[in-house]
Amino acid sequence: MARKRVAKRGKPAAKRKAPNGAEPVAYRWRAGRLEPIAHPDVYPLAGLLGVERSLARLRANVAAFTAGRPALDTLLYGERGTGKSSAVRGLLGEFAAAGFRLVEVRRDDLMELAGLWSALRGRPERFGVFCDDLSFEEGDTSWKRLKAELDGGVEARPANALVLATSNRRHLLTERISENREAVLDADGLLHPGETAEEKVSLSDRFGLLLPFFAFDQETYLRIARHHARELGLAAPADFDARVLRFALERGTRSGRTARQACIALAQSLDGVAP
Repeated sequence: MARKRVAKRGKPAAKRKAPNGAEPVAYRWRAGRLEPIAHPDVYPLAGLLGVERSLARLRANVAAFTAGRPALDTLLYGERGTGKSSAVRGLLGEFAAAGFRLVEVRRDDLMELAGLWSALRGRPERFGVFCDDLSFEEGDTSWKRLKAELDGGVEARPANALVLATSNRRHLLTERISENREAVLDADGLLHPGETAEEKVSLSDRFGLLLPFFAFDQETYLRIARHHARELGLAAPADFDARVLRFALERGTRSGRTARQACIALAQSLDGVAP
């Protein structure tokens, strides 16, 4: 009598741990798999000054998402060095204990989200799918694929996934003045954008929450610089304001990043080291 073979049921896949053995709170999506990040760079949100209104709206949206309530895909846009990426990473410091996680994805990975959705579906955590510095150059039409992915294809997005992106561009795409000339006035005097402008705006419209991060005025910049000076243990000299303002003028921007760099350069000069 032939022996009947019985297939053994495989064990469920174990949750991958970070290389340091801790439960990961951040991942990279690479080659179709989630790679734990052992040492995520988590910036304290309390240290981001001058962007309080946008931070409050970001916190409220992620708090709702983490609690299982409806939330909006979010685009943080504005000038370089104003804290957009730090704001997203800082969410881990406030919401990781409640189950919030970050998954870092490259721009091109956003074009094929089905594999990521399969990896996240059914897990108990709440995942912010994070793409930093998202933008498209002129002639690059791959943004049309992204638009379709964000709008949803045949496969539904898992309820535990939220898209978070940062960009220096409000509409993510290169814009030309000539596109504004396509706008027309109707019989009632209402202005209607041209087809090119409408098509480009349609991508950023996929993000329900648009949060601006603009360059700071002088007073706010100095407040941020003094904050970084305290963090660095720098005893500010009498001409502190003039020197950090000169540093910003040389770089052509007043941002949080510039303020910190100015303090480091000033500390080095006070120690007798040329910055």
